[in-house]
Amino acid sequence: MSEHAAPPEGADFGHDFARALDAADPLRPYRDWFVYADDTIYLDGNSLGRLPKGTPARLQEVVGDQWGRSLIRSWPRWTEFATAVGDRLGREVLGVDDGQVAISDSTTVNLYKLINAALDLRPDRRTILIEKDNFPTDLYVVQGIAQARGITCVYLDSDIDRGVDVSLVADALSDDVALVVLSHVAYRSGALADMVSITAAAHEAGALTLWDLCHSAGSVRIPLREATADFAVGCTYKYLNAGPGAPAYLYVRRDLQSQARQPIWGWFSQRDQFGMDQQYAAADGMARFLTGTPNMLGIASVDEGLNAIADAGIGQIQEGGRLLTGYAQLLADEWLRPLDFAVASPRQPSRRGAHLTLHHEQAWQVCQAMIARDVVPDFRTPDRLRLGFSPLTTSYDEVWRGLDQIRQIVQVGEHLAFPTERAAVT
Repeated sequence: MSEHAAPPEGADFGHDFARALDAADPLRPYRDWFVYADDTIYLDGNSLGRLPKGTPARLQEVVGDQWGRSLIRSWPRWTEFATAVGDRLGREVLGVDDGQVAISDSTTVNLYKLINAALDLRPDRRTILIEKDNFPTDLYVVQGIAQARGITCVYLDSDIDRGVDVSLVADALSDDVALVVLSHVAYRSGALADMVSITAAAHEAGALTLWDLCHSAGSVRIPLREATADFAVGCTYKYLNAGPGAPAYLYVRRDLQSQARQPIWGWFSQRDQFGMDQQYAAADGMARFLTGTPNMLGIASVDEGLNAIADAGIGQIQEGGRLLTGYAQLLADEWLRPLDFAVASPRQPSRRGAHLTLHHEQAWQVCQAMIARDVVPDFRTPDRLRLGFSPLTTSYDEVWRGLDQIRQIVQVGEHLAFPTERAAVT
């Protein structure tokens, strides 16, 4: 981590400076672990990570050797492998001991399972807290469960740029709150929540916590252990580079596993799976939070995606993300602020994940103009241009060229040739 060098105050931020930062970057060798098929400037690694070079061979091994040759005889090996990859993800990315993470289903399904399990642990409480600017899936799942159970959702009025803080949560807690559902890194701005303090406040009030780790796993340290967090979910196709449709994961703190019971009773969570009993009996440990047949191709991709993260270490990755976003912030202040852009992410490196969001009234049009120039960012309402930097795959050169393209586009008004968001939708 100490090998990183932050840009000095008053530095010349020319292209040569970006190249010099790349030359000194200890994460630079990991770019050779990934596929770069063209000259695309890719600033959307927090939506879909790049393809690891080893993944096609891993998939071919599962398809050709295991499925093709061993057929159903591969299942004992596959089942053990699925458990092992969940444990590895827990150790290398989430910082927790084995036996507390399972790879299963999608983030949405895992949210449904764990929210219901948590509510059943607090049957006398009738309120869920969730930040109003949480990711829409989280909001929808909470709303659906609340409607089905006849309980109340309380929406924390978090700022869309600064995110949620402990005082906001503490003020909303009461002896009727069963569960607090929050994102560790805000999907829109990248604001990093104080998991330890917020979880402590929830526990003091007798509530449980469920953390969405989709935008933090693989980009920042996740203090599940220090916080004694209760539950967590996340996806694997962003910073974990497991590919589109790769399975999600869920975390349940060890001491809660014997108490919690999720609502989707499938045969992979049955205690005696091949006993074929007609009555359900939940398995022990994390197996009770599974549902149906695991996605072995997806799990193999998860395992391959973990290789670079495990080798680099999450501490060094987090530092790399802070420096990339910090460099982008300096360029935005220097080049883009005169063009009516504003940094919408927290300005302190310790308060954000690995993406930086810019506000501009014509952000949608700027985004479309960038894509036309083969620069890939993301747009988020209202009027936010989201730049996702993956420390293992994004170079300072890409950051420099990407923000230079934004500068060029807006200086000449190139973005004005593109329709507004409303026109594009209609």
